Amino acid sequence: MTDATDFSSFDPTTWTARGFDSELGLAYDTATTDGVSAKFTITDKLLQPFGIVHGGVYCAVIESVASMSGQMWLNANVSAQGHVVGVNNSTDFLRAVTTGEMFARSKPIHRGRRQQLWEVDINDDGGRLIAQGRVRLQNITEG
Repeated sequence: MTDATDFSSFDPTTWTARGFDSELGLAYDTATTDGVSAKFTITDKLLQPFGIVHGGVYCAVIESVASMSGQMWLNANVSAQGHVVGVNNSTDFLRAVTTGEMFARSKPIHRGRRQQLWEVDINDDGGRLIAQGRVRLQNITEG
């Protein structure tokens, strides 16, 4: 079992991804209460047997970026300590990709006392929209 991350003064831009995010090669660029951006490079281990990126990669990146966004907002705007958990992820795959660098950016749709909804776009290095998803998060607080 790994140690829990202390989110009280959390800055994802200085965080080395652990667990599955590390396997994806996800690196956070910017992080504010209004959104997070991250990047990752397509490698052979992220491809499905037919040579294109596995859809689960996009789902996972979208979930991670949305969760990081929600956690940043929760820490700054809710007096009680807590964390967020994903309760729904809906991801659309718009283009097949075989290689390159990808960029994910989140934006808030709804941020409430109990739940949040974030939208995440994944673009390639040419700026084309590759995948888009929405993640609903539950705020879990102690107070």
